[in-house]
Amino acid sequence: MRRLWPLTARGTGAAVLAVACFVVANEVGIVELMYFGLLLVAVLAASILSLYLTRRSDTVTRSLSPDVAAVGRESLVTVRVGVRTALPTAPGTWRDTIPRGLAAQARGVFPALGSGLRGAERVVQFSYVVTGERRGIHPLGPLQVTTSDPFGLARRTTVFGERTPVTVAPAVTDLPALSDFAGEAGGTLHTTNNQLGQGADNLIARPYAPGDSMRRIHWRATAHRDELMVRQEEQESTPEATVVIDRGVLRFSPEAMQAPGADAGFEAAVSACVSVVTRLVHDGYAVEVIDSDGTPLAERIDGGDMSEVEGLVNSFAGLTARRDDHLGKLPRVFAGMMTGPVVLIVGRFDPANADTVAPVVHHSTLPLLLAVAPVGDALERAADGGWHAAAVDPDGDLAVAWSSAAQRGISHVLR
Repeated sequence: MRRLWPLTARGTGAAVLAVACFVVANEVGIVELMYFGLLLVAVLAASILSLYLTRRSDTVTRSLSPDVAAVGRESLVTVRVGVRTALPTAPGTWRDTIPRGLAAQARGVFPALGSGLRGAERVVQFSYVVTGERRGIHPLGPLQVTTSDPFGLARRTTVFGERTPVTVAPAVTDLPALSDFAGEAGGTLHTTNNQLGQGADNLIARPYAPGDSMRRIHWRATAHRDELMVRQEEQESTPEATVVIDRGVLRFSPEAMQAPGADAGFEAAVSACVSVVTRLVHDGYAVEVIDSDGTPLAERIDGGDMSEVEGLVNSFAGLTARRDDHLGKLPRVFAGMMTGPVVLIVGRFDPANADTVAPVVHHSTLPLLLAVAPVGDALERAADGGWHAAAVDPDGDLAVAWSSAAQRGISHVLR
């Protein structure tokens, strides 16, 4: 914001004193006071003029490291100001405008510069740390530089209108791997294992893990080890998982549809979604991310492809809720198919919703449900239907909820 009054407190005092000199000189007839008042006016005018004679052509660029911020994470902002000035400039201060959604102490000292008549454009560089507070895309800037004359009587604030959009991605929580509960990571990629000999007795078996087909259970080894074992006589394909986030605005607040970061419940759901995808892909699962009506929210991510996960997280910076309620369509999405883990993430979840999504259980080897706002005994009813459910507190620890749901799921499979 530009300052309309060009004088500092010292300059304002000098202007008041000059007026007082004129008044007193006129009343008592002291000519020297009149001369002194004129001298003060001349000094003030020269101070203001000196600031505007050093008119500069400036360019402002900003860079972030990392280039995408995240909620709760810090990024380093480097600002470069290109300056060309005809006359030397006095030192001043700078302040970058920080929008809602970001937090930073973006101010400091702008150095004095010498004449640039014989030289090329000089670059003034400074940095500050910005923290993402709200998911979305936020414009950083404009930059304000305030300088004063050598006597400190006048000041000039220059606003450089360049703005830099800053993407704030949802927070990603480090979740425990399914291997922490099942022994061997259910999604770990396996290489071809050529076995010698004839018959099933010569095959090597390994413990069952989420994502394995029930048709591959090695019953003889299972009886011997007293735990589910699967065959390894052929190359295993990458197991698949599906993450479903229900974006119906009726399960959140109206603000969730207006702008990213406006509703705490929806933010918890988005953070849970990207965190679960990160965990599953890291474990080797090929993951599809869909809405509750089956609409893909991203391209299928192959197991272990963390660069694609990063792209998904960044693309979810602008994700908002939708007006229509499609949770009732979810059973039809999985009709006629069998897949590995299915992770359903919802907002408000009542007993009727538990009945609605119950058929999905029969199409997944590990159905997990994370509800931000469960109502009544909805989670208990979902558990009775086969879901391994847990509540997600927007202010709580997502890893605890994930561990709770996953542990129940693994216990059920191994019984």
